[in-house]
Amino acid sequence: MQLIPMYAWTKGIRNFEHRNRMFSKKPWAQGVILLTCVIVALLLANLPFTKEIYHSILETSLAINMGLPDGRNIVFPAGMTVEKFINDILMVIFFFSVGLEIKREIKYGELSSPQKAILPVIAAFGGVLVPALIYTCVNHGTFSASGWGIPTATDIAFAVGILSILGDSVPVSLKVFLTALAIADDLIAILVVALFYGGKINMALLGLAVVLICVILLMKYLGEKRTWFYFIPSVLIWILFYYSGIHATMSGVVMAFLVPMKPRFTKAYYFRKRNIYRRRLLEYDAIDEPGGFPNGPQRHCLRQLSKTSKNCIGLSYRLEHALHPWVNFLIMPVFALANAGVEITDLSYFNVFRYLPEIGSVSMGIFLGLVIGKPLGITLASFLAVKCKLGAMPENSSWSKLFAVACLGGIGFTMSIFVDTLSFGDHPELMNQLRDMGKIAVLMASLCSGLLGVIMIRLVNALQKK
Repeated sequence: MQLIPMYAWTKGIRNFEHRNRMFSKKPWAQGVILLTCVIVALLLANLPFTKEIYHSILETSLAINMGLPDGRNIVFPAGMTVEKFINDILMVIFFFSVGLEIKREIKYGELSSPQKAILPVIAAFGGVLVPALIYTCVNHGTFSASGWGIPTATDIAFAVGILSILGDSVPVSLKVFLTALAIADDLIAILVVALFYGGKINMALLGLAVVLICVILLMKYLGEKRTWFYFIPSVLIWILFYYSGIHATMSGVVMAFLVPMKPRFTKAYYFRKRNIYRRRLLEYDAIDEPGGFPNGPQRHCLRQLSKTSKNCIGLSYRLEHALHPWVNFLIMPVFALANAGVEITDLSYFNVFRYLPEIGSVSMGIFLGLVIGKPLGITLASFLAVKCKLGAMPENSSWSKLFAVACLGGIGFTMSIFVDTLSFGDHPELMNQLRDMGKIAVLMASLCSGLLGVIMIRLVNALQKK
């Protein structure tokens, strides 16, 4: 009688695991989880019985204090808190994953040839320049001026997730166009962070990092493809970047471009080894052990064959595949939980058109930059590229459809919030307030851009069917 409930329980567990796997494979799954984390973070930061706990956890120190015999203390990493751990260490893994994806697309994907890359890349530059100009026009000469980089990014997870929900309403060529544009946009955003949102540069430490990068390049040129030979230098480069004034997340991008894509073993080597181990498996089959197949020698053969198979895939591909679920379903949700928790003291946070003398309006600049600047910049840049015959119009599309899809480019979210966390450091007295207002503006603008994109795509399709 007890077996029936146990069977039902184990069946329920298997069904849950199956549904969980199926959910994680949906292109919109990451967006749903991120949106949920944003809502949870806002609740934690504003509910009277959770906001103190929420902020105290983020401000908890994670630095290691090491006492020296002479009485001095060494703190490493300096100033490390839970929030900085998320933004300066976990986000390194995110940027490393983004760097691997960009490198793959440049090498073999949608950015691999001038014909494929030229239109999305030009469109991406337009989608960066116009929002930055709009923001600068709104906030020129004010305390908010340094946040011009916030409305320049596109969140690929949300944009592609919405496109997948729309299904056949959007031509495949425009889906590819927006995906390639978002990848190029990520690369531009990385350059913006590296060039404009670092601290005061320590040239000596930066020089050491460059020397170490050159050593890794030499090691890669000599054919080294083992993981540990790249992992240990990655940690050292992160430390040098962290203390040199270059934002630590840039170390992830640098290492992504240094990791080899070429596999350790060739196809001929794999087939030769596979045949050897197959023969040995058959030979060792005569050994009778209580456990049956595989016996001890056969297990050794299978382990060696598995190791050989693994090394026939390039380290870059292996790392990208291994990190993908961790980045999408752990690191990004944790980032959203830590950075979207804005304590809203009054309704002025939602007034995106509020402008104050000297302070400016970070909200207006971000909102107009993402909702209006992004689609306008992407469409105008694409139009100029096509008219100048630098790029070709995506197949089965029109300018109205391209503009409708470009509206989804205004979904900034992850990268925009990340740049917001780096902005306004030159005004410490207003920094937290400006950053909080910026985060709310990013969330509102991303929501409006997503809704606008869906409405525009539906509207264009309806008009074209008449």
